[in-house]
Amino acid sequence: MSLENIYRETKAKMDKTISVFHQEIAKIRTGVASTSIVENINVECYGSRLPLIQMASISTPDARTVLIQPWDLNNLSAIEKALLKSELSLTPNNDGKVIRINIPQLSEERRNEFVKLVKKTAEESKVAIRTIRRDANDHIKKLEKNKEITEDELNHANDEIQKFTDIHIKDIDKIVAHKETQLREV
Repeated sequence: MSLENIYRETKAKMDKTISVFHQEIAKIRTGVASTSIVENINVECYGSRLPLIQMASISTPDARTVLIQPWDLNNLSAIEKALLKSELSLTPNNDGKVIRINIPQLSEERRNEFVKLVKKTAEESKVAIRTIRRDANDHIKKLEKNKEITEDELNHANDEIQKFTDIHIKDIDKIVAHKETQLREV
């Protein structure tokens, strides 16, 4: 494996880690309505489990309401059941055509719990980034050990991998700061 391949693979893995982190914290609800809190809830229908986003139009008509409009009205009760079973602790209102979910204000205690959860998830993502860095550095050391690259190239490559790591760690910190600001807003 060449250095360019190691760089490309490392960056791709780190980008994927950031993407997964972003998806995970998008599920953490703030006091503001967001489609991301419900779109990946699995609904039992047609003999299988489908994410809600594949079964309905999801929108936020205002800052405190999520509106779910199923494409097939026969799935309305299945969607309602899935929402009630989810960990969101939200009560869906079914009017026979659409489901409305009112997003209540978060208590200060709940906000603090969510901030802790965001930080915990961030730390797990940072550990994943560092693991990717370690694996890349191991590959580079093997190249140097096999005399495929020089010691100078080894040092330069380790510096490049560290730059990738620093950039991705900063990205995680920015995402955390943004989410924490959202959670702290009253």
